[in-house]
Amino acid sequence: MSIGDTLAAARRQAGLTITQVSQRTCIRETIVRGIERGDYSACGGDFYARGHIRSIARAVGLEPEELIREYDATQAPPQPVTAKDVFRPFTPVKIKERRRANWSVVLLVGVVAALGIVGYRYVHDHHTPPPRPTAANVPTHSHSASKSPAPTKQVVQTTPTHVHLRLVALTGNVTWAEATTSGGRVLFQGDLTGGTEKSWTEKHAITLALGNPGGATLYLNGKKMPFSETTRPITVVCTPTTCTTA
Repeated sequence: MSIGDTLAAARRQAGLTITQVSQRTCIRETIVRGIERGDYSACGGDFYARGHIRSIARAVGLEPEELIREYDATQAPPQPVTAKDVFRPFTPVKIKERRRANWSVVLLVGVVAALGIVGYRYVHDHHTPPPRPTAANVPTHSHSASKSPAPTKQVVQTTPTHVHLRLVALTGNVTWAEATTSGGRVLFQGDLTGGTEKSWTEKHAITLALGNPGGATLYLNGKKMPFSETTRPITVVCTPTTCTTA
């Protein structure tokens, strides 16, 4: 049975229409219908076709990995996917050249600061301290209560209970992303161009598939997550405390 026949049979068994699958996965009905017929021409390439198959399989209750392996064996080209094949061309963003500092002003500020330090030391060194009190002038009994030091406020660090992800596309880059919950619900699927960002908050783990991961910065609960790969697509699973590569 082909990939399309398997997906169509599972959809009918789940009692879903193509329209309902399209609404659950945010994939156009024409693409869903084409995949069920074995036509992947509207997907926009093998990378996007894999993402669509994975989303549709989860929506109809199937495990997508076996279907992805079948797609790679029957449809995918033998050569590796490159950034040129995956991403659309973009127009580089021109960065304005920073103005050079006015070194005359900087030098003047430095001279004024140095003169201020010298003057402060001169006054401080020539200042006569007041006479110390003698033993006769010191009272034998002190009725004033000593002040107790203010209690130190302890900072308690709490472990995050939710997964808060923020994905920021870097200037001059395009990154494809698909975010799904642990239950298979699609939170987002599409492209992020330079300067745009997306964020999601869930109580349980979030699975994030990324194309060109080096073109964007991922933050988990405000902490930057490092990824060394620059163009090869990856999939990461993020819990409230960490993100790991699947």
